[in-house]
Amino acid sequence: MANYSRQREAIMQVLRSSKAHPNANQVYEEVRKIIPNISLGTVYRNLSSLGDTGEILCLHVANGPERYDGEISPHIHLHCRECGTVYDVPLERDSISDIASNQGFAADKSIYLAYGICKNCNRK
Repeated sequence: MANYSRQREAIMQVLRSSKAHPNANQVYEEVRKIIPNISLGTVYRNLSSLGDTGEILCLHVANGPERYDGEISPHIHLHCRECGTVYDVPLERDSISDIASNQGFAADKSIYLAYGICKNCNRK
Protein backbone atom coordinates (compact mmCIF):
# COMPACT_ATOMS: atom_id res chain seq x y z
CA MET A 1 0.00 0.00 0.00
CA ALA A 2 1.41 3.39 -0.99
CA ASN A 3 2.02 6.00 1.70
CA TYR A 4 1.47 3.68 4.64
CA SER A 5 0.17 5.32 7.77
CA ARG A 6 -1.57 4.08 10.88
CA GLN A 7 -4.64 6.11 9.92
CA ARG A 8 -4.78 4.69 6.39
CA GLU A 9 -4.36 1.15 7.69
CA ALA A 10 -7.19 1.66 10.21
CA ILE A 11 -9.48 2.97 7.45
CA MET A 12 -8.65 -0.04 5.28
CA GLN A 13 -9.30 -2.36 8.23
CA VAL A 14 -12.75 -0.81 8.75
CA LEU A 15 -13.64 -1.04 5.05
CA ARG A 16 -12.40 -4.60 4.59
CA SER A 17 -14.39 -5.79 7.60
CA SER A 18 -17.64 -4.12 6.51
CA LYS A 19 -20.20 -5.29 3.99
CA ALA A 20 -22.36 -2.21 4.65
CA HIS A 21 -20.67 0.20 2.19
CA PRO A 22 -20.34 2.96 4.81
CA ASN A 23 -20.22 6.69 4.09
CA ALA A 24 -17.31 8.85 5.32
CA ASN A 25 -18.99 9.71 8.63
CA GLN A 26 -19.63 6.04 9.36
CA VAL A 27 -16.01 5.18 8.51
CA TYR A 28 -14.90 8.02 10.80
CA GLU A 29 -16.97 6.72 13.71
CA GLU A 30 -15.54 3.20 13.32
CA VAL A 31 -11.94 4.40 12.91
CA ARG A 32 -12.29 6.52 16.07
CA LYS A 33 -12.69 3.26 17.99
CA ILE A 34 -9.16 2.38 16.84
CA ILE A 35 -7.61 5.88 16.77
CA PRO A 36 -9.69 8.13 19.06
CA ASN A 37 -7.97 11.38 18.06
CA ILE A 38 -8.27 11.00 14.27
CA SER A 39 -9.97 13.92 12.51
CA LEU A 40 -12.81 13.72 10.03
CA GLY A 41 -10.62 15.61 7.56
CA THR A 42 -7.94 12.92 7.80
CA VAL A 43 -10.56 10.25 7.06
CA TYR A 44 -11.87 12.20 4.04
CA ARG A 45 -8.33 12.78 2.66
CA ASN A 46 -7.44 9.10 3.05
CA LEU A 47 -10.69 7.89 1.51
CA SER A 48 -10.08 10.17 -1.47
CA SER A 49 -6.49 8.99 -1.84
CA LEU A 50 -7.42 5.31 -1.48
CA GLY A 51 -10.12 5.76 -4.12
CA ASP A 52 -7.68 7.52 -6.47
CA THR A 53 -5.17 4.68 -6.18
CA GLY A 54 -7.84 2.00 -6.67
CA GLU A 55 -7.35 0.46 -3.23
CA ILE A 56 -11.05 1.01 -2.47
CA LEU A 57 -14.17 1.67 -4.53
CA CYS A 58 -16.04 4.96 -4.19
CA LEU A 59 -19.74 4.55 -4.93
CA HIS A 60 -21.70 7.60 -6.00
CA VAL A 61 -25.23 6.59 -5.01
CA ALA A 62 -28.29 8.64 -5.93
CA ASN A 63 -29.72 10.91 -3.26
CA GLY A 64 -27.08 10.18 -0.66
CA PRO A 65 -23.50 10.57 0.40
CA GLU A 66 -20.68 8.75 -1.34
CA ARG A 67 -20.25 5.22 -0.02
CA TYR A 68 -17.02 3.19 0.19
CA ASP A 69 -16.19 -0.45 -0.46
CA GLY A 70 -13.01 -2.25 0.56
CA GLU A 71 -13.76 -5.13 -1.84
CA ILE A 72 -12.23 -4.18 -5.18
CA SER A 73 -12.70 -7.42 -7.11
CA PRO A 74 -15.34 -7.12 -9.86
CA HIS A 75 -18.85 -7.35 -8.42
CA ILE A 76 -22.24 -5.73 -8.80
CA HIS A 77 -23.71 -3.28 -6.30
CA LEU A 78 -27.49 -3.31 -5.91
CA HIS A 79 -28.78 -0.13 -4.25
CA CYS A 80 -32.26 -0.21 -2.75
CA ARG A 81 -34.09 3.10 -3.23
CA GLU A 82 -36.36 2.34 -0.26
CA CYS A 83 -34.02 1.33 2.59
CA GLY A 84 -30.73 2.61 1.14
CA THR A 85 -28.90 -0.67 1.56
CA VAL A 86 -26.18 -1.53 -0.95
CA TYR A 87 -25.79 -5.26 -1.61
CA ASP A 88 -22.84 -7.01 -3.26
CA VAL A 89 -23.35 -9.66 -5.91
CA PRO A 90 -20.25 -11.51 -7.20
CA LEU A 91 -19.39 -11.53 -10.89
CA GLU A 92 -17.76 -14.38 -12.75
CA ARG A 93 -16.40 -11.99 -15.41
CA ASP A 94 -16.06 -8.23 -15.71
CA SER A 95 -18.04 -8.01 -18.96
CA ILE A 96 -17.89 -4.20 -19.20
CA SER A 97 -14.09 -4.35 -19.07
CA ASP A 98 -14.23 -7.08 -21.74
CA ILE A 99 -16.39 -4.85 -23.96
CA ALA A 100 -14.08 -1.90 -23.36
CA SER A 101 -11.06 -4.04 -24.24
CA ASN A 102 -12.72 -5.12 -27.50
CA GLN A 103 -12.99 -1.40 -28.35
CA GLY A 104 -9.28 -0.87 -27.67
CA PHE A 105 -9.96 0.81 -24.32
CA ALA A 106 -7.86 -0.27 -21.32
CA ALA A 107 -10.26 -0.01 -18.37
CA ASP A 108 -8.61 0.37 -14.96
CA LYS A 109 -11.74 -0.66 -13.12
CA SER A 110 -15.47 -1.09 -13.55
CA ILE A 111 -18.05 -0.14 -10.96
CA TYR A 112 -21.47 -1.66 -11.42
CA LEU A 113 -24.33 0.01 -9.57
CA ALA A 114 -27.95 -0.98 -10.16
CA TYR A 115 -30.88 0.84 -8.54
CA GLY A 116 -34.19 -0.71 -7.56
CA ILE A 117 -36.11 -2.19 -4.65
CA CYS A 118 -34.63 -5.04 -2.58
CA LYS A 119 -36.61 -8.18 -1.79
CA ASN A 120 -37.13 -7.13 1.84
CA CYS A 121 -38.68 -3.79 0.85
CA ASN A 122 -40.67 -5.47 -1.91
CA ARG A 123 -42.41 -7.66 0.69
CA LYS A 124 -43.64 -4.65 2.69
